[in-house]
Amino acid sequence: MKTRILDPNRREVLAGLGASLGATAAGLMAGGAGPLVTAQILLQARPATLALRPGQPATPIWELAAASHTRGVRFKRGDRCEVVFRNDLPVPLAPAWYGLNGAAVADPYQGRAPAAPGTTETSIISISSAGTLLADFRLFEDGLKQPARPLPIVAEETNRVAVDRDEVLLIEEWRLRPDGTALPPGLDPKDTTRLSTINGQTSFELSATAGERLRLRFINGSQRSVLAIKLENHEVQVMALDGQPAEPFPARNGALVLAPGARADAFVDAAASAAFLLHDGKEARQVGSLKVSGKLERAPLSPPQPLPSNDLPEKLDLRGALRFDVALGAPEAGWVRPANFSTASAPTFRARTGRTVVLALKNPGPVATVFHLHGHHFRLLDKLDDGWKPYWLDTLAVEPGQTQRIAFAATSPGRWLIESVVTDWAAPRLVRWYAVE
Repeated sequence: MKTRILDPNRREVLAGLGASLGATAAGLMAGGAGPLVTAQILLQARPATLALRPGQPATPIWELAAASHTRGVRFKRGDRCEVVFRNDLPVPLAPAWYGLNGAAVADPYQGRAPAAPGTTETSIISISSAGTLLADFRLFEDGLKQPARPLPIVAEETNRVAVDRDEVLLIEEWRLRPDGTALPPGLDPKDTTRLSTINGQTSFELSATAGERLRLRFINGSQRSVLAIKLENHEVQVMALDGQPAEPFPARNGALVLAPGARADAFVDAAASAAFLLHDGKEARQVGSLKVSGKLERAPLSPPQPLPSNDLPEKLDLRGALRFDVALGAPEAGWVRPANFSTASAPTFRARTGRTVVLALKNPGPVATVFHLHGHHFRLLDKLDDGWKPYWLDTLAVEPGQTQRIAFAATSPGRWLIESVVTDWAAPRLVRWYAVE
């Protein structure tokens, strides 16, 4: 393993990024004795290819992969995990973890520079919550030469959940040039063709037996588009959003609407073969299918019980909350590209540990904008600000000209990033930071 001495100024610039990069950039534990490691993972940023054009050469891409987990990355709630990150790409990178609770990071402001090309770094993270997570290096997209695939990560509940199958469905979008190469986000997609995949396949197929209860973990791994995914002729029961349990409710018309980076766990009782339809706001198209074999030989299953709680607060003190207005993407508000980020900039807001924070997220632009909060999950407030939706989120799309109010309990001390990105392929990703003290 190569050891690097960081330039102090560079450390300061990247420290805020590190605060939200979870494992590698922020979660390095200080020396000394600690709880035993119960899980290990080798993450590798590497070049790869993907078969996106039938009968044509595979398309070069970059990806974050888990070399030792051929059937997907799965941990248990409560695991203390040793993460070894190897950067085999020609630009400095670090994996960002989406959905990992801030409390899992021992020292959230222990910032380090991203791993240089050809280096390996080791860190420790604690998996304090069960849920569907996502790891990738989208925060470094200014330097990416190829579009990058994220890595789904499942943190399983301590006790088994009553389902027959548990499957991850990673939805991604691509922009293909006429020569078959793929365009990274943040660039003008002129003269490109849009393509969507599930689990890297242009025609995904999931097999099941009639009567099986499936837990489908849908992830919008696209970089810019809000997508709606629907399984025809099935009731889709939403059980969790963005890695946190929800009060079970049926998806409207069987469709799940997901912002980039958002996740939804749904229970589906397999009844008959059906199509997976993906709607991008303009048209619906089939991107896969559920193939159901056999005949239903058991009585219909009872309605699912809620997933076990991850111990987020049951109540939020809205009357005594700190309130801040946040204009998404407005340059005058201090939003910058991650490459230009510095903790010397003014924070979006500061809050004391234990306070409830209410943010009024305003989208002044003409296109929907996606907001992501690192370090905490939030409640989406009702329009009258007198209650909240029965689920937690860490990602939210705000329509043009609209304001959405969210609330969270500031339980994780540190400096954390917030992200803002317009749902336009050519738009840059922007960041700011906030402090919990």
